[in-house]
Amino acid sequence: MISLQFIPLVLKHIVRHRTRSLLTISGVAIAMFLFCAVQSMQSGVEAATQVSAGDTTLVVYRENRYCPFSSRLPQHYQRRIEDVPGVASVVPIRILVSNCRASLDVVTFRGVPKQAFAGQMSNGIEIIDGSLEDWLRRGDAAVVGESLAVRRGVKVGDRFSAAGITVYVAAILRSDEPQDRNVAYTHLPFIQEASQRGGTGGVVTQFNVKVDDPNQLQVVAESIDAEFADDQEPTATYAEKAFVARAASDVLEIVNFASWLGWGALAAVFALVANAIILAVQDRVRDHAVLQTLGFSGSMIGQLIVLEGMLIGLVGGIVGAAIAYIVVQQGRFSLTMEGLNVEIASDPNIIVIGLGLSVVLGVLAGLVPAWQASRREIASCFRAV
Repeated sequence: MISLQFIPLVLKHIVRHRTRSLLTISGVAIAMFLFCAVQSMQSGVEAATQVSAGDTTLVVYRENRYCPFSSRLPQHYQRRIEDVPGVASVVPIRILVSNCRASLDVVTFRGVPKQAFAGQMSNGIEIIDGSLEDWLRRGDAAVVGESLAVRRGVKVGDRFSAAGITVYVAAILRSDEPQDRNVAYTHLPFIQEASQRGGTGGVVTQFNVKVDDPNQLQVVAESIDAEFADDQEPTATYAEKAFVARAASDVLEIVNFASWLGWGALAAVFALVANAIILAVQDRVRDHAVLQTLGFSGSMIGQLIVLEGMLIGLVGGIVGAAIAYIVVQQGRFSLTMEGLNVEIASDPNIIVIGLGLSVVLGVLAGLVPAWQASRREIASCFRAV
């Protein structure tokens, strides 16, 4: 058991070699920053793509289409989808994106019927600035997600342009769903006309379908696709999060590869702390001999060394994890592909895990040097000087 009463003495040892200690702590901080950043990406991917038992939303898309620019479905499909057994509600959506490829800065407009947005779609959405009434009154108005508003630096009353259109910011919303936080909701006719460049509209990108029973999600999806199998515009229907996972398959592979960087960063933490402690033990051979003459046992000296590793890991971990949390929280980064968003999540649990791992690795890095120092006799310490 490590005795915390030795902390003042250990801190003096760390401060005595300021340059080496600062370089080691900086290295641990950088490695922990990488680990926490990668884990934040992983957490965002899981939140956006993992299907849960309570999910009730299906996405009806054009078969064999991926980018919103290429998915075109007649809006009159809505009535036929509503007649499918198990369907509770249907919302036609026209999507317009500034970039269909994977990017960190994509503006996604979602045109929806104002009755649908004011009704079932607004459940779980909180208007934190502006008013929904202002959005209902203006045809060019947009309700902007909180994360998108922060990234673009827009506020209520501003006008901003992207993807070839200009909208008025009527309100800013907050939601638990990353797909809501990173889009701008506009009126469906407005986006249809903008997409058609003066055409008559009547075409949507997808239908969001709510089902009565979450257990019948797959059955309802198959029924919808069977309904339009022989039409000119056949459909492909997925659970919403499965749809995101399908669109983000390339990003998922990148994030999975990046997870190895996170574990590599932990290995770097272990190596840095172990190297610093080994050098410190070699420099303090005489100090350890003096401590033994003052009554310190070998186990107590070993505790000093382990405690030093723990403190270096803890301080470096705190700095790196805190910087990672601030960067992710303030940056509101979101990986967007095909109009769908995978938000990099700033989860406090990741910070706690990172700190715990940095402390554990610091302790482990000090065990071997501590064991060696605890078995060294006083005479051999003086001969080694």
